Amino acid sequence: RAATVDIPRPGHADLGGALLYDLDDIRDVIERSSARETAARVACGAVARALLETVGCRLGSHVVAIGGVAAEATLGLADLERVDADDVRCLDAGAADRMRSAIDAAAAAGDTLGGVFEVCAFGYPFGVGSYVQGDLRLGARLAGAVMSINAIKGVEIGAGFAAAARRGSEVQDPIVWDEETGYGRASNHAGGIDGGISTGEAIVVRAAMKPIATLRAPLPTVTLGSHVRVESRYERSDTCAVPAAALVGEAMVALTLADSLLERFGGATVGDLTAAAAAFDERVRRR
Repeated sequence: RAATVDIPRPGHADLGGALLYDLDDIRDVIERSSARETAARVACGAVARALLETVGCRLGSHVVAIGGVAAEATLGLADLERVDADDVRCLDAGAADRMRSAIDAAAAAGDTLGGVFEVCAFGYPFGVGSYVQGDLRLGARLAGAVMSINAIKGVEIGAGFAAAARRGSEVQDPIVWDEETGYGRASNHAGGIDGGISTGEAIVVRAAMKPIATLRAPLPTVTLGSHVRVESRYERSDTCAVPAAALVGEAMVALTLADSLLERFGGATVGDLTAAAAAFDERVRRR
């Protein structure tokens, strides 16, 4: 067994976990709280994505900010393969170059960077979720799922926090109707969810990830039990994990959307599910 760890890192689960579970060795907290566990989430998310595709829903993600560098780009269906080919998962080539430079500079300084990623689900059916109870609201479920990812400190749906600075006339999406597609929205500031219910527009979820807590340039801390002032220890870590977190975000959104889809339409087989979804869509279109 490795040597006992008694130096908690600021910003990590080390101290809270050791005190909560009455542990003498922080190593037990380090291993279980590591983001390595998200590999299992991504694997499960792949199954959820396959299910969502049976009803015409596809997901993707991109990085919109790292450190102080923000991208000017929106994600569309045509971009899903292109964004996967970029190491920082950014569609804005100029911003991507600046992000890489910022990561290199932070690494050279022994520091870390956070950022913002966006997950989009295209073609998700209308009518999933509910307004009648808080835990049935689709937005609440998505926010909770994405907030469960390590180091995520904020989540917004659609225009999110930016909507708070605008007038209602600027952020409400006008309702339209088409003979072929039925009801829709002229814009998508709501991010595909109104009143806890999916609107049929793209579902857009953004998440803010704090900088990784483990620094090569250590911060002050105290030892567990003896309370000696020391510098934090270094545990192997990345400089920036935002691009990787975006993939975990995709998985959590996929799992949440698939779970809510099954709750709404049910069925013992995929055929039952798709038939129920199609019948519901047909009923709504006739209104």
